[in-house]
Amino acid sequence: MSKHDDNAAAEEELGDESKSIIFSMISQFTRDMDLSRITFPTFVLEPRSFTERVTDFIASKSDDPVQRFVGVVKYYMSGWHIHPRGVKKPYNPILGEFFRSQYEFDDASGAYFVAEQVSHHPPITAMFYHSPEHRIAIEGDLRPLSRFQGNSVGMLLGGYAKIHFLDRPGEIYEVTYPNMYARGILFGKMVLELGEMSTVTCKHNDLVFEVEFKTKGILWGAYNQIAGKIRRISTNETLFEISGNWQTAMYITDKRTSSAKPEVLFDSSSEHVVPQHVACASEQEPNESRNLWKHVTKAIRENNLNAATTQKSAIEEQQREHVKEREAQGTRFEPRFFQLEIDGNYHPKLVINDIPKEPEAAKQRVSQWIFAKPDGSMQDMDRSEDDPVVLATPHKR
Repeated sequence: MSKHDDNAAAEEELGDESKSIIFSMISQFTRDMDLSRITFPTFVLEPRSFTERVTDFIASKSDDPVQRFVGVVKYYMSGWHIHPRGVKKPYNPILGEFFRSQYEFDDASGAYFVAEQVSHHPPITAMFYHSPEHRIAIEGDLRPLSRFQGNSVGMLLGGYAKIHFLDRPGEIYEVTYPNMYARGILFGKMVLELGEMSTVTCKHNDLVFEVEFKTKGILWGAYNQIAGKIRRISTNETLFEISGNWQTAMYITDKRTSSAKPEVLFDSSSEHVVPQHVACASEQEPNESRNLWKHVTKAIRENNLNAATTQKSAIEEQQREHVKEREAQGTRFEPRFFQLEIDGNYHPKLVINDIPKEPEAAKQRVSQWIFAKPDGSMQDMDRSEDDPVVLATPHKR
């Protein structure tokens, strides 16, 4: 079997103990039941919070708007192959939890990122990304809704994302997400799939990308297949067709030329994932993702599910106590980095159009907003890790 036919990275086989826990949980479910309030057992958890998970999706400088659009499509489609081996559910973030990081790219440019859990019921994660040198900003929120569907659990990914090309006024790319499915939770291997339609739209340049993430049939088909088109909104003219496997390789064909052949749009085997730079746990605040969940992460990596469950329950109980305190005081939760605006979406409190054009000034403004501590000091991103829990945590395997 070739590498591009291998779906092992999206498959997982559960042990007998894990299966028995799943069966006991499922006996309480009804079809299409909302699972957002369900506490999942720790063996199905990925040792990252969802507020950190969204960084996996975080362009082109061409003067040709069509080529810029193709660059955005490539960027968007390339993010889906990054996921933990098998089928894992990120930790359910607590209200007010946040994750922040920065990137250093090969061309000496950089970027800053922050995500915050702005609502717990319903769960909403808001996010912001900015690259000062490339003058690109991304904002959005994710609103996952989980449903039990027999042998599958579906996560319907609502919310929005907007990619701003700040040097090109009005050029905004609006993104919608496909849905995610964990198949085989009752019988067979557990498999992660993406399904249904997703879009990237730039009304300013009269372009839209519509892609179908195809799910495998019971008797036929293959995993992870996609089929999409880039077309003009006004005329419906198809400019490009995109096909392939979202986990391994995708191909693009220029339909404006009759003799054009498919070319590689993205090949995960040759791609380099830029690592995030995150402050050590000792520099993080109590509700920053890696610091908040460090005891759970350590227990999961040690395969100590009892300890992981105990630590996870303590965090969830603390959240319930905070809810009771706010109710007793008659106060409401106020997000730190984002605010709900009149369009019904969460946007960064840092106004995107107010970010300075000059890269050094933009770096200072954005980094101050993201990495400042409540006392006004800045996170020390260069401090070596000295937290005993983190130092004792086994590395990923």
